[in-house]
Amino acid sequence: MATYRDAGVDIDAGERAVEMMKASIAKASRSEVVGGIGGFAGLFDASALKSYTKPLLATSTDGVGTKTEIARQMGIYDTIGEDLVAMVVDDLVVCGAEPLFMTDYIAVGKVIPERIAEIVKGIASGCVKANTALIGGETAEHPGLLGVDEFDIAGAATGVVDAPNLLSAEKVRKGDLLLAMPASGFHSNGYSLIRHILSTQKLDLDHVYQDMEKSLGEELLTPTEIYSRDCLVLIKALGSNLRTFAHITGGGLANNTARVIPPSLSAKFDRSTWSLPLATQLMADLGGISQDAFESTWNCGVGMVAVIAPESADLALKTLSARGMRAWIAGQVGEMPGLHGAILEGSYQAR
Repeated sequence: MATYRDAGVDIDAGERAVEMMKASIAKASRSEVVGGIGGFAGLFDASALKSYTKPLLATSTDGVGTKTEIARQMGIYDTIGEDLVAMVVDDLVVCGAEPLFMTDYIAVGKVIPERIAEIVKGIASGCVKANTALIGGETAEHPGLLGVDEFDIAGAATGVVDAPNLLSAEKVRKGDLLLAMPASGFHSNGYSLIRHILSTQKLDLDHVYQDMEKSLGEELLTPTEIYSRDCLVLIKALGSNLRTFAHITGGGLANNTARVIPPSLSAKFDRSTWSLPLATQLMADLGGISQDAFESTWNCGVGMVAVIAPESADLALKTLSARGMRAWIAGQVGEMPGLHGAILEGSYQAR
């Protein structure tokens, strides 16, 4: 008689994975969480929302794309979860929402408890950094659809913002400044292009190229920066002089910033205010990728943009500096006839 195990699904391994991840999940909590993991649904006490004038729930869902393949090839699984959290919660904070709780979904070809526990450890670590509770998740074994070592992850989070404090393109004004927050690396976008370069140029993930301080694989697995708490502090410090944010993900700096610029205005970045990251330049050079192509794919060193009133520039920079972030003014919003959206001008600083 055939069993579920004969079909490739190991329920016992799944249960061992849950036991191994419990300690990590326990760290990723908030006082509003009701109960623990193991139930059919995660519970979050929303009674605090009664103090809001008009609480708006915000939701976001995302994954980390083909960066998972780099993790698989390197055999490093404890950082990819931070990428997942960042991609989700940093989308929420763009409208001013505080991320409250998150759930995850992990699909694997074969449940290897230690590997699942490492992935969840990274997710929990990211949730701690974002002050977001990890209140549930699912691990699914897909034998025959995914290879034994293959996996994919996705997640969704819910946040809240009071309607009077909602950030949007409608608040952006002529003369506002573009404050750039540095990226930690490629983050979790453009990895299909990166993998194409790795394949065509036969690059070695274990090799330390040129002036890099770590192997190429380790560089490519640098976790995505989590900006949500920095952004929330900035909102509190600047008030209405913080207009909105742009999370720089797939599509690059100009395309993502254009999403928060009103139709009558345009945003202009000055490349001379920062240097192109070494890893970005390396991959572009090795792959023969044009500047137009890599700027429309990778973040080029900027992971989040805050649109702020010019009189708040010093306060904004000092507020982020106190939190250990080296931000800078990278451009301005203005009226440019015939142009809507965002553009990059000038040349990057020499390293």
